[in-house]
Amino acid sequence: MSLLQAIVLGLVQGLTEFLPISSTAHLRIVPELLGWPDPGAAYSAVIQLGTVAAVLIYFRKDLVTLTRAFFQGLARREPFGTTESRLAWFVLIGTLPIGICGLAFKKTIETSLRSLYVISASLIVLAVILFVVERLASHKRTLDDMRWRDGLIVGLWQALALIPGSSRSGTTITGGLSLGLRREDAARYSFLLSIPATTLAGIFELKHLLEATERPSAVALWVGTVVAFASGMASIAWLLSYLRKRSTLVFIVYRVALGVVLLALLQAGVLRPQSGLENTDTANKPFKLPVEKQLTE
Repeated sequence: MSLLQAIVLGLVQGLTEFLPISSTAHLRIVPELLGWPDPGAAYSAVIQLGTVAAVLIYFRKDLVTLTRAFFQGLARREPFGTTESRLAWFVLIGTLPIGICGLAFKKTIETSLRSLYVISASLIVLAVILFVVERLASHKRTLDDMRWRDGLIVGLWQALALIPGSSRSGTTITGGLSLGLRREDAARYSFLLSIPATTLAGIFELKHLLEATERPSAVALWVGTVVAFASGMASIAWLLSYLRKRSTLVFIVYRVALGVVLLALLQAGVLRPQSGLENTDTANKPFKLPVEKQLTE
């Protein structure tokens, strides 16, 4: 992987991770259009650590407050006594579904589900769901109004993001809006909820990336991660500002348009649905015969 590819992929990751348009989809589509090999699910997960760092720094005050409230609640034997302590618990609860499903369906997520047909369908289907939710939601509740049930429901929505093209921010924002949260509050909770899920995914995949026989250089990984961090910071600030005054309609239209164009390119043969899957971390670890078997063949 060249430095140019690392910069472009890092920029794509940072700009699309927090917008409800699917970073996974763009990390599959952009290399395919440019004739580059698919960076693979492992590389994508690792450079996500750059966007995790962006969330940690952008919401550092909120995170300090939530962490302090969490432990103070435990010390006082009132773990749910304040809004901040409850929100900390909601983040933990909301992470469980994606963690369980991610481990259970890891092989499928990294291979067959990375088909561009799956991605295009996910882009369009979630756009339709988000449009319906936007029209029916009350947009009145705040994070102070959240309850246990809300935290778990948004967590289940987040698990849907394991389907490439769905978008983790897209599913969680949709889930928050379906519960009546204001757009800005739904986005803020989505960002907080992203921290444990994406951090664990990045660390888990880093191990497999290091074990792979073919992988991007350390420089490419660092460059991609740093670029993802910088563009991720800008993306968070822009989205929060945007959703204070506007709806998610622009993202709905973009998702549908991208999905339709993607299907057209696939039908025209310009893009191949499974191209590049040989570069996933599972494919980079070819089956090896036992030593004695190799010696006899």
